[in-house]
Amino acid sequence: MKHFEALKQDLKKGAAPRSIVVQEPRKGTGTRAGKRTVAGHFSPELRKALHQMVVDENSSVQSLLGEAIDLLMRERGKHPFGER
Repeated sequence: MKHFEALKQDLKKGAAPRSIVVQEPRKGTGTRAGKRTVAGHFSPELRKALHQMVVDENSSVQSLLGEAIDLLMRERGKHPFGER
């Protein structure tokens, strides 16, 4: 909003309006390219325990969830994906 206010002030003063830089949305060229989100809603206690494991193991939530999904796949006789 501040940018628009500055433009309005410039126009009132008769000055040449400033340009606004608009960033293009990311095109997914990083590590998330071709990936899809898998999410769920859990209790605050589970979230806290998961984040404590992240700290204790110097890991990430994504890595721990990937490990848990691989264990579930193996338990159900499916091929694990090994995504961490």
